Amino acid sequence: MDILHRDFKQGKVKLKVTSLEDLWYLSHLIDPGDLLTSKTTRKIKLGEGENIQAVKKTMTLTVEAEETQLTETSLRINGKVKAGPEDVPRDSYHTITLVEGSDCLLQKEEWFSYQKQKLEEAAEKKYSYLLCIFDREEAIFALTKPKGYEILVKLQGEVPKKGRAVTIKKEFGEEIIKALDVYAGRYEPERIIVASPAFYKEDLLKKITSPELKKKIVLATCSDVSERALDEVLIQPELAKTLQSSRTRQEQVLVEELLKEINKGNLAAYGWKEVQQAVQAGAVHLVLLTDAFIRKRRLDGTYKEVDELLQAVDRLQGEIQIISAEHEGGKKLAGLGGIAALVRYKLAW
Repeated sequence: MDILHRDFKQGKVKLKVTSLEDLWYLSHLIDPGDLLTSKTTRKIKLGEGENIQAVKKTMTLTVEAEETQLTETSLRINGKVKAGPEDVPRDSYHTITLVEGSDCLLQKEEWFSYQKQKLEEAAEKKYSYLLCIFDREEAIFALTKPKGYEILVKLQGEVPKKGRAVTIKKEFGEEIIKALDVYAGRYEPERIIVASPAFYKEDLLKKITSPELKKKIVLATCSDVSERALDEVLIQPELAKTLQSSRTRQEQVLVEELLKEINKGNLAAYGWKEVQQAVQAGAVHLVLLTDAFIRKRRLDGTYKEVDELLQAVDRLQGEIQIISAEHEGGKKLAGLGGIAALVRYKLAW
């Protein structure tokens, strides 16, 4: 995301959507009541009586956001028209659709620090990491994203099984190396994490002849070849420096820290009521909530109390992290009610 202009005193930020991931960030930044201005297309009636006809016209409109809907390729913001050409009735409803390449002006009455943080995070250069976990029979390739990771392909090798003769069409290691080379060229990842049980990863590394590919590879260990193992690899302490700009890793580590405190029965609160009580006591220093929790609250019309709670945390100078519900850490947080907090001191419930 490119920040073209910002004036937080006036509450205005002009943005350009440069990737599909930006739409995910914007879906959390745009709150009900915000004003959004962008180019859009609307049907306009021309003529009178029998000669009346509806034509599509491109124009710039400002809507007061009421609902947002995130799809694979767009973010739709629906609300009442507050500014635009004279032939568009004020307070009529319109949906602005943002896609990759869209410019927009977002206006809020007040930008809270957690919203500014999310904006800066969206504008930072994003590094992707290619993950490959494998053993002698199968492999999974994935690419990290701001809201988790995307499975690129699952490979199945043909290896001799005990008591069974198999004709090997291709050495499985060669298939993995070829896939690594293809995906490295296609996605240009910052690093490539190659993980396996036992010694398979070291053997594979010896067979890689490309210096460019080899210098990007970092080895890690996993217990098996599964999507759960991808999450296992992402939170390994020895990869902390390598994956320091990975949003997915940061989220996973925060959730694991929360779970440790819950297991110890110490400095944690989870579930809507407990987190509310912790905030009211002024004890919260970090709130974690899933994007699915926010989306559900917006859909059922109870997001206002969530927004008020986040504003209270902001005033307490606490940190707020929105966690993607798509990866393992987000799923664990969803199991705790979708919202939890780390607190400064133990509370008596």
